Amino acid sequence: MRQGSVSSADTTPVVVDSNAPNADKEDTSGPRTEECPMNGVMYTKGQKAKWENRRPLLVAIENHTEARPQSGLSKADVVYEAVAEGGITRFLAGYYCQDAKPIGPVRSARIYFLKLVQGYGDHPLYAHVGGANTPGPANALGEIQDMGWEAYNDMNQFAVPFPYYYRDYERLPNRATEHTMYSSTPKLWEYAAKQRKLTEVDAKGKKWNASWTPWQFADDASVASRGTTAKIDYAFWSTNDTDNYKVAWTYDKATNSYARANGGTAHIDKDTDKQITSKNVVIAFAKESVANDGYDAGQHLLYGIIGSGEGLVFQNGKSIKVTWKKPTEEDMIRFYDPAGKEVKFVRGQIWVSVLPTGNKVNY
Repeated sequence: MRQGSVSSADTTPVVVDSNAPNADKEDTSGPRTEECPMNGVMYTKGQKAKWENRRPLLVAIENHTEARPQSGLSKADVVYEAVAEGGITRFLAGYYCQDAKPIGPVRSARIYFLKLVQGYGDHPLYAHVGGANTPGPANALGEIQDMGWEAYNDMNQFAVPFPYYYRDYERLPNRATEHTMYSSTPKLWEYAAKQRKLTEVDAKGKKWNASWTPWQFADDASVASRGTTAKIDYAFWSTNDTDNYKVAWTYDKATNSYARANGGTAHIDKDTDKQITSKNVVIAFAKESVANDGYDAGQHLLYGIIGSGEGLVFQNGKSIKVTWKKPTEEDMIRFYDPAGKEVKFVRGQIWVSVLPTGNKVNY
């Protein structure tokens, strides 16, 4: 862990994107025989041909009340969620098999999200706008520099120009500027390929997934065998001023999915104008501590996500008490049932909330 400081400007160029970024159309014809390695969803051979030319992209998306509704979360293959500061949660949205256009608001890097990014093979793409850089254990930008990511697979907006990132001025009248930075997966993958020579292989021809093992997946349980755990709710912090970040999931047996509420209201994706749903809701309990790094705008946090801990997995209308394991920074976090077998996720979006150890989950 780097202890030194990294100098970086805290100002961001304000620019306008005159054209919403578009990706080439996918070939969706034919049977869905190809498994997405990120979340197990089945796609066509034409769709697989598109994702095979890129590497995982993980994006920091904020959850401040002024950032809502966010764009692109419903298109993520996997989403991680944890407190960024002051009880305000933030998301790390992982993309590989789907495009999201637009996506945001994009916000700054955190050290524990960086450790989760590291689990996605060789040099995954990490998109963010600046990040924690105060000397100490939460120094995300220092860690990125020390790992050699800074000018390679790290997609910090401070180094990636317009039009790959852009301001959405339509959101400015009622929001601070920092809540208006956007991008898209097609644009970020394009920049990585053209400017960093990172597609599915690097400049030396090494594939990103040469030594990476995905999670395991399973089809939906039959309707008759689905459970009746209909409501899940939890808070990240318990203070009165963090009600806006309480989470509730409502299970629908017919679709075998969980609809998300964010701060007491349906969590809507601005791009689709629909409520966000996931096939799997995962809780990972981890030790929370403060970095004590002298940050003058609030405390940077730390979460003990290297090692192991307890958790819960909700799928098919049922709950499973699990153990999570992430032995090293480069290992992917994995979840195991009481018999020690790795949990098979239901094909579809996987949402992982990192809660402080000891927090209560109601279900």
